[in-house]
Amino acid sequence: MDFKGAQVYEDDDFFRGFLNRRNREESPNNVLEKPVIMELSGSVENKAILDLGCGDGRFGMDLIQRGCLLYEGVDGSKNMVEEAKRHLTNTASLIHHSTLEDWDPPVEKYDLVFSRMVLHYLEDIEPIIRKVYLSLNTNGVFILSIQHPVLTSCMASADQGGNRTDWIVDHYFHTGIRSEPWIGKKVVKYHRTIEDYFQCLSQTGFRIDALRECAPSPEYFASKGEYERRRRIPLFLVFCCSKPL
Repeated sequence: MDFKGAQVYEDDDFFRGFLNRRNREESPNNVLEKPVIMELSGSVENKAILDLGCGDGRFGMDLIQRGCLLYEGVDGSKNMVEEAKRHLTNTASLIHHSTLEDWDPPVEKYDLVFSRMVLHYLEDIEPIIRKVYLSLNTNGVFILSIQHPVLTSCMASADQGGNRTDWIVDHYFHTGIRSEPWIGKKVVKYHRTIEDYFQCLSQTGFRIDALRECAPSPEYFASKGEYERRRRIPLFLVFCCSKPL
């Protein structure tokens, strides 16, 4: 069975395995992606923040502790929503259980919108990006991360498993559906080129202020060998966009 969207997180075994993997100190999200996200977001003090695909709420707690005025999270997984509410008890937060396709945002409410590692699960991202644009205040910022298109282009290397030191890139311009083996399940993802993401964001009206590939920094690695391995293959692509006047 191939799982689409948030469906896979409703499998309790997968859900527990994912959280253990995702929240370990040396997780690529923690040592590669998150430092870039934090750098690009700058000060969040007194900002109204929306997090699309909020997961277990740990990132929301980081933002609340950094002084944001309001944190709202949206996630399509009931398990994730329950976990997020547990982590964010007694905080200035709202957590909504909804797919991003069904999410109906308020207009011009947020100063900052995050979407971390979500859009590559969606077949059609243009409506979501348009909703984000409308939900932002003028000069608001949208920061999104995705699995790097080098990885989503071809699943031959993923099928081999293990700690990879190289990656087969094939069918890069053949965009569309892929099926990736992940934590013992098959998960549906959608491959797009870097240009596809850039064009969708800019045609919606966003100004692209930064594009980052999350190159590793040695201070986040206890092992030189792991640092050198992570320099071989890009795992993440991050856009920082703003809604101009």
